[in-house]
Amino acid sequence: MPRSPVKVTAGRVTRSLKQQVGILGTAIGVVWVTHGMNLALGGVLFSFGIIPRTAVGLRGLLFAPFLHANTAHLMANTLPFVMLGWLVMLRDARHFVPVTLYAMLGSGLAAWLLGAPGSVHIGASGVIFGYLGFLLLGGWYARSAMSIVLSLLVTAVWGTLVLGVVPGEAGISWQAHLGGVVAGVLAARSYRKR
Repeated sequence: MPRSPVKVTAGRVTRSLKQQVGILGTAIGVVWVTHGMNLALGGVLFSFGIIPRTAVGLRGLLFAPFLHANTAHLMANTLPFVMLGWLVMLRDARHFVPVTLYAMLGSGLAAWLLGAPGSVHIGASGVIFGYLGFLLLGGWYARSAMSIVLSLLVTAVWGTLVLGVVPGEAGISWQAHLGGVVAGVLAARSYRKR
């Protein structure tokens, strides 16, 4: 006897949700474990952050999103990372890794190019801003009903985050935020409906 289309669809949704939870849980788990290791090592891993306009500072393109100044910094980034990362996957799970890489590269390069000499840029907020840029303009480029609704929802709930791309509070890398948003928009553009 053939299975009901409703059961098949529910099974796919459940598998997809489990996969999304697994991916986000693993990513956040790695960040929290890295933070714990850095605390145990007395902050030695901060040297793997982005150090503007230095050759050694370029390694921060890979490592900076996993490093956080303190537990409050990490907690402040955890919820937006999970929420916006999940919305990227909700739009299309295949976009999560490429958008994350775009955001890491864009936010890292902006911090490396525009950051103050001798500063060290760390944290996942550049990636979060990459997700934000991707989601804000994803509907415009994809021109699908779901993407447009998602863009409007993200604009209504998270739109004020965009203010983080202008210089403001000391110790917050507006450069990484700006680079992340630009990279997210470029990622959205790369998935535009042709």
